[in-house]
Amino acid sequence: MIIKRPAKKNLLLLSFLLFILQLSAQQKDSLSRQFLMNIEIRPRAEYASNYILPPNDSIDPYFYITQRNRFSMLYAREKWLIKSDLQEIHLWDENNNASKAGSINFYQLYFETKFKSLNIRLGRQSVLLDNGRLFSDAPWAQQGRSHEGIRIMKSSKYFSNDFFFLFTRNYGTEFEPAYSPVAANKYKYLLVNNLSYNYNHGFLFTSLNAIDFLENTISGKLYTRATTGGRIEFKTKQWYYTLNSYLQFGHNSKGQRLLAYYFQPEVKLSFLKSTWRLGAEIISGSSPNIQANNSGDFDVLYGVTWKFNGNMNVFTRFPADVNGKGLVNPYLFTVIPINSKLSLRSDFHLFYTQYPLLNNLSQKMTKFLGYESDLSVKYFPAKELEINYAFSFYRSTNAMEYLPKIQDDNKLAFWSYLMISYSFNAVNLKHYKNQ
Repeated sequence: MIIKRPAKKNLLLLSFLLFILQLSAQQKDSLSRQFLMNIEIRPRAEYASNYILPPNDSIDPYFYITQRNRFSMLYAREKWLIKSDLQEIHLWDENNNASKAGSINFYQLYFETKFKSLNIRLGRQSVLLDNGRLFSDAPWAQQGRSHEGIRIMKSSKYFSNDFFFLFTRNYGTEFEPAYSPVAANKYKYLLVNNLSYNYNHGFLFTSLNAIDFLENTISGKLYTRATTGGRIEFKTKQWYYTLNSYLQFGHNSKGQRLLAYYFQPEVKLSFLKSTWRLGAEIISGSSPNIQANNSGDFDVLYGVTWKFNGNMNVFTRFPADVNGKGLVNPYLFTVIPINSKLSLRSDFHLFYTQYPLLNNLSQKMTKFLGYESDLSVKYFPAKELEINYAFSFYRSTNAMEYLPKIQDDNKLAFWSYLMISYSFNAVNLKHYKNQ
C-alpha cells in the first residue's frame, strides 16, 4: 500500500531544504579579504566680505579656492584591517602669498583588530561622538579633524561603549597648521569614554566623559581639565526632543580654576515635505565679578561649530571669539527636500553674550550681538557627485566692534561658497573563503 505525501507538505519540505542549502552556501562564500581604493576630488570656491575668515586676516573682500584630493585605501581580513586616507590640499589665493603652500598629510592611518568581543584601533583616526558637538571629524573642513592614539570599542544590541587614549606630538612646521587634521588639537594627552544606550522605543541616552591634559606654552606645566555630561533623546512619529548638557571643571591651560557649563535643548517636528528644528545653545562665560585665578569659560573641545553656531563660523574659538563672556544662541533650522536629489535648507541664529562686553570707557555694551541667516542647496546629480551651494549673511550690532571677526559693524557681513565633491571606488576586490 502506497501513501502519497500531500503536495503542500512536499513544497514545505523542499523550501526548507533550499533554505539550508542557501545558508550553507552563504557560510562558504563569506568574505575572506577585501581591498578597496577610493578617490575623492573636492574643489571649493569661497567669497567673504566684511568679516575675517582664515587664512585671510586683512584683505576685504576675499576670494579663494581650495581643493582636497583624498586617496583612501582599506585592506580587510576576517580579524583585522588597515585603513589609510592620504590627502593633498591645494590653495589658490593671488592676494596672500604666504598661504599658497599646500598640505600633504594622512587624514587617517590606523590598524584595527578584533580581540574576543572588543575592537581595538591603533593610529591616526577620525573621532565622531554623539551629535559632533564635543568630538567631530569635521567633514566640511577640507583637512578634516583626526586624533592619534588607541580606541577600544565594544557594542551589543542596545549598548555601545568606546574608550580612547589620545595624544599629540610635535608635528613640525613643514605644512600649514590651518590644513593639518591634527594641528588644531590643544591637548597633550586625552582620555575619553563614550557610552550609548539605544532603546527600540525611541529613547537614547549618551554619556560622554573626557579628561584632557593641557600644557602651558610658557611654563610647560601640565593642567588637568575634565568634561562630563551627556545627551538624552526621545522620538515619536513626528516629534523629537533632546537635551544636551555638560559640566567642565579642573584647570585650563592658563592654570585658572575652571567651573563652566553647556546646555542645548532642542525640539524637532517632521512633516512629509519639511523638517523644523527649534533650539538654543548656552555656552557659559566668566562673570565680571569672578576672581582672576578662576574661569567660567566653557570650551567646546574638538567638535564643530558651524553645525550649531552658523555656517559663517563667526563664533568658533571659545572663549576667544566672545572675549570670555559666554554665548547664548537661539536657532531655527528648516530643511525642505524637493526630491531625492535636491534639498533646500535655511538656518537662522540669534546671538547674545551671557555677560555684557565693555567698551573703551568700561561701559557695558548690549548683550545682543546680531543675527545670522544661512541659505543652502544640496544637489546629487549622480550617485558619485555632490554639489553644495550656500549664501550666508550676518547683521551685527555695535557690540561686535569689540570682538575679532566683523570688520565694520555698520555693514552687512556675508559669505558664500560653491563646493563640488566627486568620489568613486577605483578598486574593489573581494575574496571569498571558497575561492
